[in-house]
Amino acid sequence: MPVQVLDFAAFSEPEYDLPIFCANAFTTPAQSIVVLDLNPLYDITEDKDYKDKYYRNLMPLIHKYSELLPWGGKITSESLRFFSPIVIWTIFEPTERNHHVLYSALMDYYKVWLQLTDQATEENDTTKVVRNREAQHRYLTWRAEKDPGFPLLKKLIGESHAKDLVTEFLFEGVHSLGTKSFLDYFREYACDDGTVNKKRSMIGKSFEDRPWDATGEFIGGKDAG
Repeated sequence: MPVQVLDFAAFSEPEYDLPIFCANAFTTPAQSIVVLDLNPLYDITEDKDYKDKYYRNLMPLIHKYSELLPWGGKITSESLRFFSPIVIWTIFEPTERNHHVLYSALMDYYKVWLQLTDQATEENDTTKVVRNREAQHRYLTWRAEKDPGFPLLKKLIGESHAKDLVTEFLFEGVHSLGTKSFLDYFREYACDDGTVNKKRSMIGKSFEDRPWDATGEFIGGKDAG
């Protein structure tokens, strides 16, 4: 089996504050590394109303798959920045059975996202629409800069083509939804010379276990370090 990569995100129009459908998978003959989620548009550790609006009724999704696709091990709080309580972060042997389970989860999560889209109410407040657009741009800016698949893309097609693929295709909108840079949003990554610190995981605690309880409350993980 060759290396296979899936890097997919789906957005609503900024007139809606919907979560972002996110499906990322990296598969080699030895293992599959997967993130599947409805990424929150806003920080759900601070915005409880947003969290309740979109995730309170979705917890059965992660209850269904948390044992079939168990937590993938230590991950930093920086990586959790855009994750929700229903995120599937897992590493497994690429067997036919495991891929069937993953496909089932992918379909369930995507169907739920489409249902949320159908039920969404368009926002008419211009200020809130602008805020949604900036939140989407912030997310895209983060993903384009921190995408874990970039080193592989760089190796396969060269740095210039990899950057174009990331910003013009995978995370299209980085240049059209807003003008702020990565460091405008995330100043903690600035080096003294004004460049971006390229370390992939440099900030916050790490979590060995799922850091949310069964109700979706953030509990920090048993083995946070």
